[in-house]
Amino acid sequence: MLYFWLKSAHIIFVIFWMAGLFMIPRFFVYHQESLEGSDEAAKWVEREAKLIKIILNPSIIVVWVVGLLLAWQIGSLADGWFHAKLLFVLVLSAYHGWAVGYARKLARGERKLTGKQLRLFNEVPGIGAAVIVILVVAKPF
Repeated sequence: MLYFWLKSAHIIFVIFWMAGLFMIPRFFVYHQESLEGSDEAAKWVEREAKLIKIILNPSIIVVWVVGLLLAWQIGSLADGWFHAKLLFVLVLSAYHGWAVGYARKLARGERKLTGKQLRLFNEVPGIGAAVIVILVVAKPF
């Protein structure tokens, strides 16, 4: 029974985390397109901070804790597909860290990337999620 609760929690919080990872670079694009120092830019700083504090950070913590418990519960810690999944989850976690850092830079008025670059960064979570789902469902190795 514990397995089903862990799996449910893991899926729910992965959805929350991925939603946040899809939203944050889009927020960055809109923020960057606003006039620096404007009320609109200030609103984007606030929106980005709320997204990070309310959705992204709590979700990543639950995903990691419940995911590792789930892997332990089903005995997959030594499986090849799990190691590959873990690698991609680490990549998404690094992306999460980059996004939090970039939000801080934008809040300070540093606009180091172009809108086009940020739109490309928006593809990272989708690619990562697709690979992870394939690894979990197909278990190719």
